[in-house]
Formats: sequence, structure tokens, C-alpha cells
Amino acid sequence: MLTKSQFSDLLKTKIFLLDGAMGTMIQDHKLEEKDFRGQRFVDHPSELKGNNDLLTITKPDLIKQIHIDFLEAGSDIIETNTFNSNSISQSDYSLEEITYELNYQGAKLAKEAVQEVKNSALVAGVLGPTNRTASLSPDVSDPSIRNVTFDELVDNYRIAINGLLDGGVDIILLETIFDTLNAKAAIYAYLEKCEELAVDLPLMISGTITDASGRTLSGQTVEAFWTSVKHANPNSVGFNCALGAEQLRPHLLTISKIADVAVSLHPNAGLPNEMGDYDESPGAMATLISEFASNKHLNIVGGCCGTTPDHIKAIAVKLKKAEPREIPKKTNESLLSGLETLTINSDSLFINVGERTNVTGSRKFARLIKEKNYQEALEVAREQVENGAQIIDVNMDEGMLDSKEEMNKFLK
Repeated sequence: MLTKSQFSDLLKTKIFLLDGAMGTMIQDHKLEEKDFRGQRFVDHPSELKGNNDLLTITKPDLIKQIHIDFLEAGSDIIETNTFNSNSISQSDYSLEEITYELNYQGAKLAKEAVQEVKNSALVAGVLGPTNRTASLSPDVSDPSIRNVTFDELVDNYRIAINGLLDGGVDIILLETIFDTLNAKAAIYAYLEKCEELAVDLPLMISGTITDASGRTLSGQTVEAFWTSVKHANPNSVGFNCALGAEQLRPHLLTISKIADVAVSLHPNAGLPNEMGDYDESPGAMATLISEFASNKHLNIVGGCCGTTPDHIKAIAVKLKKAEPREIPKKTNESLLSGLETLTINSDSLFINVGERTNVTGSRKFARLIKEKNYQEALEVAREQVENGAQIIDVNMDEGMLDSKEEMNKFLK
């Protein structure tokens, strides 16, 4: 079993090349409903077309060949076909019960491809973000509602991790993170597994910047995202999906400056056209990535939506003589993050903590909470921020309140 320190040592030797887009390659085969069903699910009551992860079971030769194509193109790390192999995502197809099997078989197929083609390559077990968000409400009229809990996410990720490791993956990869709280649930399950095995398993973390704002869907800046996940001590952090390499350039530069671990990038093949297809050629994408590499911003690179073995092959040619980014030394600073980052170090000025959101210290706030007037209670917090507070201290510890429930609702 590869350890975290061994993987870190490997990342110092060269820029590692990831694979490309599994979904893009599957779509090229124009599969029909019967292809997804195979023999095993011929009588399944739900429609299964589009459940790409299920093909690991119903069309394993196809998935394995895609892995082989990317390995032959030059990939050093291939990703399992398990992006949606969790109970939450599989519930759309009434297939929650097979999530362990999907992860196990996904890992096993990828490992077989490596053994047949390129024994030095590594397998990254993919944990996708699920199709729910722990940070945002699905109901605009009630911002405290969630359609998934942190504990539910942990349970989902725990099953997936067990399947991936039993199937033989070398690395755990959290990718396409749009909600950092979802990712923290995956990290919690990952750290639990490390403790159980008494081994620090290799870990890669890759977020998604959704638009020109430079923030994730749940609102965090690049700096805040890194601050929120760095406690996991991953081998690498970076970004994938949503944007092409050119659009991800400023965010790559930011993470490259602040991360004291390896940096990864697997962008889309440009931006989608009016038909939803990706037109950036292998040569154009490889040229951009070569520029990033020559400026020493990369340790791991590959492709997301629209990228094919031809894209990976072109990148491999460009990276032949490229040297990996040097990983900076760890700093010893206090870092806090909400939507943005607060750094507390020897250069910091006075740090203001707002303490009026306290049911034992503010009569007004206590009254508003007892009256369930959360909107006005939020104004108490907002006023403190406008008056210069960088940290808000929230206290719901009062005998006449259901403190746990009030804290839960108010924070959401």
C-alpha cells in the first residue's frame, strides 16, 4: 500500500500526468438504455441511461479500454469511474444498494488496466461531490433547510472509500468540489479510515471555481477553500472542471503561491460551445499547460470535460523536459476561513471579535432567538461585521432554549 510520504517523494521527481474525461469518452460510444442495463439490470424499474458509473458492472470491457487508452497516451495516474458511486447520487436510479460494489469494481478495473499497460502508473479512487449540497438551502424561503446532512455525507463517503481501497486504489481523490462542507465530510471519512488502518493514505483534493467571480459555488475564494481543507494534509490541492485552462490561470497562480503541498490542475478542453461540446484542440490545450509548467506552477496535470487521449498525448509531449513546481516550506500561522480567509500572524493588527450574537450577553439577541426572529437576529451579526468584527462569536447556551437546535438553525 502506497503511503502519503511515499507519494510526496514521487511528486518531487516530475510532473505527474493525470488522465482525461471518462464521461466524454463514454459519450462517444452513443450508448443506449440496453447498454446500461446489461443482463443483470434488464428488469430494473428505473431508467438507467446516463448512469456512467454503472457501466463498470454492465460494460466493464469498455471502461477498462478507456483506462488503457489514457495509459497508452502517457497518463501516470488514472481515475476510477466512480464519480457518482455514492448512495445519494445512485438514489436517482434506485441503485443505492450497489455503491460499495461500484467502487470496488471501479478500482479493480483501473488496477487491471495499469497491470496490463503501465505497471508504474497509479490509480486514484474518485470521490465525487454528490448531487446535493450541505451548505446551501434548496428552498429560497428558508435558508436553514438542507437536503443532506454532514453525517449522511460521511456515511456515503465511508462506503465508497471502503470499496475503493478494497479494490486496490493507490490514492483517494476528492474532485469537482463545489461545496467545501461536502468535501470536509469526505475528509472526515478519509481520516477515519487512515486511523483505522494506521496508515496515512495518499490524498488529492481538487475544487471547482464555477465562474468569473473566482469562487466556489458555496462562495469561497481560492484562499478560503485551501484554508478549509489544509488540515487534511493532502498530497496535492488544485482545481478541475467548469473552466478551461486559460480561465483557470489566475486561480492556479493563487493556489500555487499559497499551498505548501503539490498543486494539481485538470481543466476542461476550453469552454463549451452552443451545443455543449468542447472545441479546444489537443495542441492548444497542451501549449497553455506547457506555459504553466515552464513557470513552475504545476505538480500534477490532466484534463476534465472534453479531454481525450489525444489531449493527454499532446500534453505528455510538451511536458517531457518540464520540471515540477518546488513545494514551499510550511508556515506556522493561524488561518481561519469563512467565505474569505483571515490570517493571524506577527504582522496582524488588532483582531476584533463580535460578541453580541450571544444569548447570555445580549438581551436583544436572546429575545430575537426566543421569538424565532432569525432574520433580525442575523442583522445583529451583520452590524458587528460592518463595525469591524473579523470573527463572530455565537453562543446559544441558555437554560430556556434548545441550544443545540437553535445553534444549528441560526448558523445555517
